[in-house]
Amino acid sequence: MEAKRWSSFILLVVVVLGMWEVNKADAALSAAQCKEERRLGLNACKPVIYGKLPSPACCERVRVSHVECVCPVITPKLAALIDLDRAIRLIEGCGRRVPRHFKCGSITTP
Repeated sequence: MEAKRWSSFILLVVVVLGMWEVNKADAALSAAQCKEERRLGLNACKPVIYGKLPSPACCERVRVSHVECVCPVITPKLAALIDLDRAIRLIEGCGRRVPRHFKCGSITTP
């Protein structure tokens, strides 16, 4: 995968999986539920890889995804490969707040 496409893919992962507003579910989700949530998000937001804005379906996935399913797959190494400012703008453009100084994928992630 060429560098630009790889960078776009990483951005997509962060947009879909980096839903950084911490919303704890009443009950913990299973590994299978988290995997399905990530799969749905990636499918809904694939056009973001090619530089398009998130669709309404993608934004819906951004708003309903659980941070506890997301942060374990966002490593510091992965986060270093993307334009975090753009990712935050896309997430907030979908109506999801990104708390200041929240670092999904870091040791400090709740």
